[in-house]
Amino acid sequence: MTRYYRWMVLVTLLTAFAIWIATPLSDGFTLDTDGDGKPDITINEQPLGLDLVGGVRVLLEAALPAGTYTHDDLQRAAENVERRVNGLGLTEATVQVVGNSRILVELPGVTDKQQAVDTIKATALLEFVDFGGLSSGEVSNLIDQRVLTTEQDKLLRAREEAGDAGARAFAPTILNPRTGQPFSTALTGADLAAAAAQFDANTGGFYIAVELTDAGAAAFSTYTASRVGQPMAIVLDSVVLSAPYIRDRLDRRFIIEGDFTQEEASTLALQLRSGSLPIPLREEAVTDVGATLGQQSVDLSIRAGIIGVIVVLAFMVLYYRVPGVAAALALIVFSVLNLAVFKLLPVTLTLPAITGFLISIGTAVDGNILIFERIKEELRGGASLSAALDNGFNRAWGSIRDSNTSTIIICAVLFFFGQRRGRVSSAVLRSR
Repeated sequence: MTRYYRWMVLVTLLTAFAIWIATPLSDGFTLDTDGDGKPDITINEQPLGLDLVGGVRVLLEAALPAGTYTHDDLQRAAENVERRVNGLGLTEATVQVVGNSRILVELPGVTDKQQAVDTIKATALLEFVDFGGLSSGEVSNLIDQRVLTTEQDKLLRAREEAGDAGARAFAPTILNPRTGQPFSTALTGADLAAAAAQFDANTGGFYIAVELTDAGAAAFSTYTASRVGQPMAIVLDSVVLSAPYIRDRLDRRFIIEGDFTQEEASTLALQLRSGSLPIPLREEAVTDVGATLGQQSVDLSIRAGIIGVIVVLAFMVLYYRVPGVAAALALIVFSVLNLAVFKLLPVTLTLPAITGFLISIGTAVDGNILIFERIKEELRGGASLSAALDNGFNRAWGSIRDSNTSTIIICAVLFFFGQRRGRVSSAVLRSR
């Protein structure tokens, strides 16, 4: 019995926290978990999609003849566009490849078309950054983080001198923990001539062959000679993609090797190429998009959803009586927890997303119905109420587990295979 009381207390506290987060009256909060004076956890207002708040839709087309680039190159360009607009804090952008030569970008809430186009078409900034002196743990913690480098700082200073007072509003704030200054940029994408994934017949693995321009090779050779054994980060648009260790002095041609799969090596090579030689994109169409659905549609959908939820709750209470009341309470807790998660992430809500959430509330009662029907079967079989409750939960659990596991598997497939990811940290740089 004590165990049940503990669960009751935990669920009550979690529900209270979720209600506080989910309520529209909550402006959110920031939480500094490591004592560095910077918020590590932030709860923001719920962002809405293009169909609800309007914004800008930009259609870009590759400014190269067909056949001179691959679909992977176009996909990488789209990912760079998404990284740039999200990194600058413009909005929760929607970026997708259309056909074999176009990229569609939707920016909810953006009203300055020129700013949107300039941001999207800006050349991606690739940098090789000195991580010397950092421990392996510090290096690992910086993978996929946005860091401030000397090259980025120089660009920000130029913008400030040109009168852009908000240049640093969305700039990365992570500095070198050993110096408190921006990380030192050793090389930029302007000095990169080529990068390709290749197979190593001796080891059976893959590596990335990199070639520098004449201008960059000499300076990079001198720079790396004094940093053998130290990590050198590969940073694209301020995001740390990888941090391989320098094995020896690097000349014009060198390789990045590690425990790469073919996909990981190809992805990193594409990221290097797109940082130095991105597919040039030309502006095909830029349109202002009004809120096609707007607040009225949101209000109508929410009203319909509330009515639907009330009907479901009424059915459960009237048909199952006391167990139905418990199911109704569980359904309310489920709804509040979902709303809290949406705000914590945050999740960009479009009208289809709102509709999907409301439908999920209705389908969430499936487990309760399975349990209740199983309990009724046990009671009809002559079991006592206590035994019927225990058997009902235990025997319905298998069906509930299997149905939810299948849903989780589908979600995992969509999450991991529906987007390209590149993360490499245990690699080394050495001369070719």
